[in-house]
Amino acid sequence: MLELVVYSRRGCHLCDDLLLELEPLCRGRANISVRDVDTNPDWAELYGEAVPVLCVDNQEICRYHLDREAVLKLFAAGA
Repeated sequence: MLELVVYSRRGCHLCDDLLLELEPLCRGRANISVRDVDTNPDWAELYGEAVPVLCVDNQEICRYHLDREAVLKLFAAGA
């Protein structure tokens, strides 16, 4: 099963919105791991205020807003 990572932070409405859209899209197709950038200095340096960021295999898929088409292409490709 595909492993998606969302870099996020508490209190971020864009992060909440992205997860609300992503979770039903991924049900049965992918696992979602949420990483709070404020808990890891490397993540905080890498992403700063530019969250949420959706990644698969350390490759950025989208930032700020869910790119549904990009996620659906991942599923279609069997990535």
